[in-house]
Amino acid sequence: MRFTVRVPATSANLGAGFDCLGLALDLCNEVTIDTDADPGVRWEGEGVRELPTDGSDMVSRAMERVATSARVELESVALHGVNRIPLERGLGSSSAAAVAGIVAAHVLLDPGASPDRDAIFAAASELEGHPDNAAAAVFGGLTIATGSRPPVRLDPHPDLRPVLLIPADERLPTELARRALTPQVPREDAVFNLQRSALAVVAFTQRPELLSEALEDRLHQDARLALVPEVRVVFDRLRSAGVPVCVSGAGPTLLSFASAGDDAANPLQELGNGWRRLEISVRSKGVEILR
Repeated sequence: MRFTVRVPATSANLGAGFDCLGLALDLCNEVTIDTDADPGVRWEGEGVRELPTDGSDMVSRAMERVATSARVELESVALHGVNRIPLERGLGSSSAAAVAGIVAAHVLLDPGASPDRDAIFAAASELEGHPDNAAAAVFGGLTIATGSRPPVRLDPHPDLRPVLLIPADERLPTELARRALTPQVPREDAVFNLQRSALAVVAFTQRPELLSEALEDRLHQDARLALVPEVRVVFDRLRSAGVPVCVSGAGPTLLSFASAGDDAANPLQELGNGWRRLEISVRSKGVEILR
C-alpha cells in the first residue's frame, strides 16, 4: 500500500484572535507512506538537514500515538516527507506534521475508511498543543477554535491575497515567544482585542477592506516583535503605509495582504535582503489523502 497525506501551512492568531483564529494557506507538506518499500524515514525540502530520521520526528511520533491509543502495533513502513513549510517561522509546521502522522496512522489501521476530521483535530491539538493551527490544517479555510467543541470553519473572501514575509535568518521557537507574554492584561486591552477579533471574522469572510484595522492587537504582537527587532522595523513600516499585516502565529514570519492595485512601488516589494516573499493563496481544503 502506498499513499500520500497532504497538509497545508497555517497562520494562527491573525492579529487579535490569539489562540483562536487560524487560516489555511496553499503551501503544503506531503508525507508518503509505503508499506512495500524498505522501512525508514527520509526528508527533502525545509529542515532536511535537521529533522531526525530515527523515528523521533513529529510525524512518526503522531503515528505511534494513534497506534498506542488503539492498542495495536503499526507495521514498519517507508516514510518520505516533502517539506515546503519553513520550520519555526510561525507557519504551523509542527501542527502539519502532527496532522499528517495522525491521518497516516488512521489509513494504515483502516485503509478503507475516511478518517474522522473531528477526531483528527482533537488528537492533533492534544499532541501538538496548538488548536488554532490544528483546526486550519485539518479543515482548511478560516477556522475558529474554541477549546470546548470542534472548530467552526468559514469560507474566506475570494479576494484575499496573502503575502508571506519570511525572514531568512530569524527563527522563533513557540515556547520562547510565549514566555515573552505577560500573564495579565488590562481590561481595556482585552476589550480592544475582542472588538478586533470580531471585526476580523467579518474582514476575512465579507469585507477585506477592513483588514488593516481588524489585524490590530494588544495582547501578543508587541512582545513577540521585541524579540526580533529587524522584523519589527518591517512590520512598523508596513503598518504606517496602510498595508494589512500581522505576526503569523508566534512569528517571526509576517502575514500581509496585497490589494488589487498594488504595483512595484508597494512597500511589500521593498523588503531588502534577508527576506523571502511568497504570494500565496488561501487554501479551502484541509488535510487530504492521495491514494
